[in-house]
Amino acid sequence: MHDIWNPWHGCVKKSEGCQHCYMYFLDKQRGSNGQRIYKVKNNFDYPLSKDKNGRYKIKSGEHIRVCMTSDFFLEEADKWRQDAWKIMKKRSDVAFMLITKRPERIASVLPPDWSDGYENVFLNVTCENQRRADERIPILFELPFKHKGLMVAPYIGAVSLKNYLPAGQIEQVIAGGENYDGSRPLYYEWVKQLYDECVAANVTFCFLETGTNFVKDGKTYHLPNKRLQSVMAYKSGLQHIGRPIDFKLSAGEQGGLFGDDNKYVKFFGEQCQTCGYKICCNGCSKCGQCLK
Repeated sequence: MHDIWNPWHGCVKKSEGCQHCYMYFLDKQRGSNGQRIYKVKNNFDYPLSKDKNGRYKIKSGEHIRVCMTSDFFLEEADKWRQDAWKIMKKRSDVAFMLITKRPERIASVLPPDWSDGYENVFLNVTCENQRRADERIPILFELPFKHKGLMVAPYIGAVSLKNYLPAGQIEQVIAGGENYDGSRPLYYEWVKQLYDECVAANVTFCFLETGTNFVKDGKTYHLPNKRLQSVMAYKSGLQHIGRPIDFKLSAGEQGGLFGDDNKYVKFFGEQCQTCGYKICCNGCSKCGQCLK
């Protein structure tokens, strides 16, 4: 996908949300071992790749999800991370979305010039249940990042953020059920409570997908198709666009990146109009996957 950058692959399971990790499941299907951690050499500098005209393939203003098959702050990746930071700084015209279950490691592995954070880096901490929310959010609040959010996925236990949202540090909450091997149930009531809390605090809430097993009004709905999951999440009405997230992006080293030819304009096709991902999506890449 055009909006994903995986500079390394593989991970070490960290907490109960990792029990049925999708990366482990998909690697196993391919005959690989998700525990094997390696630098993805043909993709490591993906944000710097250029087309035949010398322009960056990733356009100015895009939002790039980082390490979707690993954890950016994994200890085993310490030897590669400084080079990844340099790439993010060089592409100061692009927003990079980091997701981690290891906020306790972050302060010790930030780049020397970090100060109070790069304008184009958004840190999302995973809170799969209340235990992890109460453990990780206080650490997140102490970290020097311009933009902070929460990933409540896989959503495997009720989570309340009423004690954290009033602080004003959380700009976005993303929630979604579990898929693939195991697929623990997600309850509608959990999502509704979190949605109500985010609406009250005017924080963007994106209910991505129901997961494979969604429980509402005492009935369990088995939804193995991810497209159907996103449609049902959209139909739930549990989506809220809160106060704007202001990424102060800059042109960086290559002048003119914000010209009409290089500035990214989101495109949403017909399928996108009923997708739970839409309000926090980078736009359709026209890959056709949602039609399968």
